[in-house]
Amino acid sequence: MPTKTAQPDRTDSHAATAVLQVAERLYAMEPEWVVFFREVLGVEGIVRRTFSDPEALMRFECSPHYARIREMLDGLRARQSGQQAERESQRVVTVRMPKSLHETLKNEAEQMKVSVNSLCISKLMKLLDEQEHRDLARVRTEPAGAS
Repeated sequence: MPTKTAQPDRTDSHAATAVLQVAERLYAMEPEWVVFFREVLGVEGIVRRTFSDPEALMRFECSPHYARIREMLDGLRARQSGQQAERESQRVVTVRMPKSLHETLKNEAEQMKVSVNSLCISKLMKLLDEQEHRDLARVRTEPAGAS
């Protein structure tokens, strides 16, 4: 009996291609990056609706299709840096941090020629993406029935 591997099957491949096509059509319309993120990668976006199974989502996130979607998102963010998103309401979060950390972030933002806000959003998105990968990997390796 063959063992099941984490390799994508044909269904995953077709779904990944379809998701990428939707993302490319949206990208061609040059939406605000936050709209692209919400519609494609957000909690109710096409990616999570298509790959609702954690293993299928993890396989997709390791695919060239997903890498291309992230490139599109990064491209939109780079083109629109400094512009306020009009279609999604904004929220303000106040974060208390040591002065030395604030100065470090401010310095890094200046070197990158972005606002501290943009830098923090980028770091948060990267952290969330990495955490999601760790969570999915843990789910894959846990024995059935473990909590």
